[in-house]
Amino acid sequence: MPAHLSPVTAATAQWLTRSFPASGGALSAALCEIQARQAVTVAARLRYPTPMDVELVGLAGPGGAARLDGITGAAGLGTEPWRSWVDEVVASWAACLLSDPALAARAVAALPPGPAEYHRLLSPDPTDTSSATLLRHPDLLSPVARLHQESLLARLGQEATPAA
Repeated sequence: MPAHLSPVTAATAQWLTRSFPASGGALSAALCEIQARQAVTVAARLRYPTPMDVELVGLAGPGGAARLDGITGAAGLGTEPWRSWVDEVVASWAACLLSDPALAARAVAALPPGPAEYHRLLSPDPTDTSSATLLRHPDLLSPVARLHQESLLARLGQEATPAA
């Protein structure tokens, strides 16, 4: 992971886990965070595929969590500085990946080969699933996922399917 993406991935994963918290204790929170980080890492690598893209987000910043907070009903609740490093598109793409296992597999397959492991994103075991019930719930994630779902599908070369 390029250094300039580290604050973006950390902040965006933190936003996801605070917005869709783990159910249970410390182990559940850790497993939920791992799943969020894996989804955000995949989304960030797809969103910023070149070194130039990474440098530009490092210079300009990703935009912050304000719109996302408004969508999830948390507007005005958080003023922590890390929120300015949340990337709305990366959060939306990560929400898409967390709520659609087939799309997550396609996204990981689209990444250049590397040492990264995405087991908890792609094949969550029952403990992972129960720990991240809210984080993986398609209905709860849909307002965030819909924001930039079409651009993710376009990046993956996939047509959007009409809602039933």
